[in-house]
Order: sequence, then structure tokens, then C-alpha cells
Amino acid sequence: MRALLSVYDKTGIAAFARSLHELGCDLVSSGGTAKAIAEAGLPVTDVAELTGVPAILGHRVVTLHPKVHGGILADRTRADHAADMEAYGIEAIDLVVVNLYPFSSDPSVELIDIGGPAMVRAAAKNHAFVGVVTDPDDYERVLADLRADGALSDATRRYLARKAFATTASYDAAIVAWLDAGAPAHEAQPVGGVDEPAELPEVLTVTLERRQVLRYGENPHQVGARYATAGDHGWWESARQLGGKEMSYLNVYDTEAAWQLAHALGDGPAAVVIKHANPCGVAVADDITTAYVRAHECDPVSAFGGIVAVNRPVTVAMAEALAPVFTEVVVAPGFDEGALGVLQAKKNLRILQAAPPHVPPFSLRTLDGGFLVQDADAVAVDRAAWRVVTPKAPTDEQWADLELAWRVVARVTSNAIVLVKDGQAVGIGCGQQNRRDAGRLACEKADGRAAGGVYASDAFFPFPDGLDGAVDAGAAVVVQPGGSIRDDEVIARADEVGLAMVLTGERHFRH
Repeated sequence: MRALLSVYDKTGIAAFARSLHELGCDLVSSGGTAKAIAEAGLPVTDVAELTGVPAILGHRVVTLHPKVHGGILADRTRADHAADMEAYGIEAIDLVVVNLYPFSSDPSVELIDIGGPAMVRAAAKNHAFVGVVTDPDDYERVLADLRADGALSDATRRYLARKAFATTASYDAAIVAWLDAGAPAHEAQPVGGVDEPAELPEVLTVTLERRQVLRYGENPHQVGARYATAGDHGWWESARQLGGKEMSYLNVYDTEAAWQLAHALGDGPAAVVIKHANPCGVAVADDITTAYVRAHECDPVSAFGGIVAVNRPVTVAMAEALAPVFTEVVVAPGFDEGALGVLQAKKNLRILQAAPPHVPPFSLRTLDGGFLVQDADAVAVDRAAWRVVTPKAPTDEQWADLELAWRVVARVTSNAIVLVKDGQAVGIGCGQQNRRDAGRLACEKADGRAAGGVYASDAFFPFPDGLDGAVDAGAAVVVQPGGSIRDDEVIARADEVGLAMVLTGERHFRH
């Protein structure tokens, strides 16, 4: 039996090579792997001795040779393959042990592995005869088979081949993602006029790697896990859980929504409370404790069992304010001295410390046989591009609330209405089949606190009666995209009841 070993990650390689040698296996290797094996006092044949060609082109070409790939790819049942091997002096290779350059750790052209994936794919293709090991965690499984039977079982070779192809697929996807990230935005040609968005890519390479097994899925009878896109390093990868139970599917889903929104509300201290992926409390303030308290005040009933995200370190005062409230997860960039102890006393509270999030470039939803894909919904806050369409205009204080309301309503499930007053969401109506009901719910939750505030709608009002919620709430300003065939009637109604109205020109449906 012959084994070819060429690994970047040398964890356990010397011990593994020793075990193979003790089982009567001849060892072939190159570069640093050969050095590690030789330093362990084991006999090893250098690939250059096998091929008759040294490593060339700055080590770009080492194993790309017929004596390597012929030995891996030969079908041991075919006479013509045996004849070719004899004619060209090729010896069979029975085990290939390769892991790849860590491209994702520091993406660059020189970390694009060529020889490694070629050997891995060759061995995986010929798994009827050859074992391929790409993960040090599989060394013991391989040795167990060899010690028991002197050969790898069909099941083990198939398992290793599947893992090998998954490895190379993930590796290539990471390279594609890197190349895409370095390309001009929307490199494809526009589908229409100059103001129309460009097409999405013809091919999206999405390879997912399981990173976290979750307590359960959306419901306890479902299995759930968190996967990461190959080559990507989102905030979840560096997040630290400092207390509480394991995360469930909905914990992760809602925490993502909370963390994204907390970092989309401007530069000041901001707090968000999320329930079922929708905000039920949002506030900005001069300090994070006040922001949290005011966010919780928006809808304390819905906040029960919610997710809290803040964009500043948690203070002791904030921790003490949060502690009496049943909360599933709190996520923050850090925790002041003493604050962590207050929160860790709540044994079931999941406590996450995390880096700021990035906005994913695409959103994907499963379909039968595929995905529905769109680019990210970027929420622009641009007073210069917005239009005041009523004689009455917002005051400076109302403009600040208007901008906050627009940022929040864009992250609420449609149909959505958000009421904001003095930097605090006071009423949120979400997920309704008509806008009047969304307004009614927001008004009921505000319970009189929205007087003089802002009434934000994620889409246009199809009829003037869509403003009834703003009137009932006592709001002073309405912000909406506009675009209805009845805009003139809606604007006239706003003027009639003394509302200022701002049109943003951009809808933010969220389903």
C-alpha cells in the first residue's frame, strides 16, 4: 500500500504517518510535509524522486505529473490501464492525504491551490480503489479500518470522497466570492435604461458550510443548524456566547434582525427589541441605558421573550434594567465591568458579544428546485432627494424623528406603519394585509404617545383614508414613498388635516 501525503495543516500528520508506516504503508510526500515525516524518523520518498522533476515555478508545480495522477486515477480492473502503468513506470497510489492552502484566511492569487485540489478530485473520482483524506479529524477512522481489515471499507471510501468533493466545491466557491468582491458593483450590463438596475449574475455560486448545530429548528420537532457561505466571514463567526443556553433557529434568525437594525439607526447610541423578526421597540438616546429603557417602553408586552440588541457596550445600569425582563438573547459589542455578572445571573439568557454586521449582498429564499434572489434593500436617508409636498414642513426635531422612522419601517414586515416621537418608536404595526389595519395597530400601541410625532409607511397610501391612523395618533408628519395614482388626493387630505408630508420616492416592502 502506498500513501501520498501533502498537507498544509500538519495537525497530527507525523503521528498519522507513523501509524501508516507501522501498518506497512510506503510513504510518498513533498515539501514541508515530507520534512515533518522525515523529522519524525520515518522513511519517506520525495515526490521529486518519484517524478524525476523538482518543484518548479516557485512551488506552483510539484505534483502535477502523470506518475502522480496516473497512480491515483488508475482503474485496477482494466487491462489497458495496467498496460499504461507498466509502460510508463507508474505505481499505484492507494491513499491520498491532502488538505488545501487556507485561501479564506488571507485571499490572494498565491493561496489558490492547484495541485492539492487536482489530487483530491482525482482520488475522490477513483474512490472505488483510492481513499482520500482532506480532514485531520478523519485520520482515526482511516486507521481503524486499516487496522481491522487491512483496507478501507467501501463505506469509508465513499464517505471520504463525498467530503473531498464538498471540500473542493467550497474552496472554489470561496475563490469566486473573492473575485466577485473585487469586481465593480453590478458588473453585468444594464437590462434597460441608464437608471435601471443591472442584472444579477447569471450564475451565483453558493456553497454553505455547517458552522453551528442549533438546539432545534423553527419548532422543537425540526432540526436546525447555522451555515456560513464558503469564503465569507460574517459577524457570527467571531461572536462569543458569554452565557445562557444553546441557540435555537429562531434565536439566530431574530438576533440577526436585531443586530442589523441596531447598526442601521445612525451613529448615536441605539437599542432594538425584536420579536418574531420584527422590531417591537426601537430608540436612540444620548446613552445606551436610556435608549434601552425607551425601546422597551414601546411595547413591553411584545418585548417579553424578545431579542435585545444595542450598538454600545452594556452598562451596569442597562443590565439592571434588562434583568427583570424575560429576554431570550442580548447582543452587544461589549459589556462594562459588573454588567456581565448581572446578566449571567439569568441562567437562560443568551449573552452574545459581537462585531458589527455587514449587509449581505443578496437575499435568497427557497423555491421548489431553486431560489428567489434579489440584491440587498439599501435604505437611503437623503433629505436633499426627498420632497416636502405639503405647505407645512417638518421642524428640525421632526426631521430627526422622520429619519429614524424611515429606517425602522424599512425593517418591519409589510404592510408596515411606524410611529416615532422624540427618538423613540412608540407604535409599530406590522405584517397586515392592508395599510389601514397596520396604522390602526400602530396607533393602538402608541396609546397617545405619538402626538406631534412621525407616521411612517413602508409603501404608498392607495387611498386618502390611509392617513386615518396618523390623524387618530395625533401625528404631525407623514413620511411615505409616494407613487399612488391617488397621490394628489392623499396629499390634499394631509393638507386638510394639518399634516406635513414627505415623499421619499422609494418603497421598502419586506415580506
